Amino acid sequence: MVESELKQKARNLRKQGRTYSEICSLIKVKVPKSTLSYWLSDINIDDKYKTRIEKIIIEKNHLARQKALERKKQIRQEYLKKIAEKNQHLIPKIKDPDISKMMLAMLYWAEGAKTPKGSLGFGNSDPIMIRFFLSLLKQCYDIDPSKFRCTLQCRADQNIEKLQKFWSEITEIPLKQFYRARIDARTIGKPSKKPNYKGVCRIDYFSAHIYNELKVVLELINNSGPIV
Repeated sequence: MVESELKQKARNLRKQGRTYSEICSLIKVKVPKSTLSYWLSDINIDDKYKTRIEKIIIEKNHLARQKALERKKQIRQEYLKKIAEKNQHLIPKIKDPDISKMMLAMLYWAEGAKTPKGSLGFGNSDPIMIRFFLSLLKQCYDIDPSKFRCTLQCRADQNIEKLQKFWSEITEIPLKQFYRARIDARTIGKPSKKPNYKGVCRIDYFSAHIYNELKVVLELINNSGPIV
């Protein structure tokens, strides 16, 4: 097919409201976009066809963005997988009692209560963090489950009974060992914006010995000087 025939066929298809991609597909020739633009620049398209073309372009752009996001997600997953593989050898070291105790001490340093009162106080809104703290605590010490207490700190419009049941399952601490929930007075009359927010779970474990030992371990780490 000569160029003049291609051009005329392309023009006829454009008048029918076809997109550039559709035109190339129908004439079975991949014509550069710049060439099509030159051939078709003087054609006035009916409004009904304009609407169709605009809809197709919007859908194509949306699909392109989705593919780009999926590819970006895939690249990140591959990147994180390589990091995990590189550090996989660290996992068995967590079972080392000395390393576990240092991890527990530093975690408590970051998130635990600093006021000495003969017990450990640890609070967080992240169930994973709470479980990790309890796991380390039980790994490092012979724990008496009856010495645990829990306090829920939540917003005024949250279901306290439901939240306490949630944290009881996370911590494996019976509901009978939960103190009365503390409601943040600043949230009264203000609806929660995060539907999945479970409040803050504060755990108290009554043991002056563990508190003092972790405090001493922290002091030893802090006084050990910079890591060379």
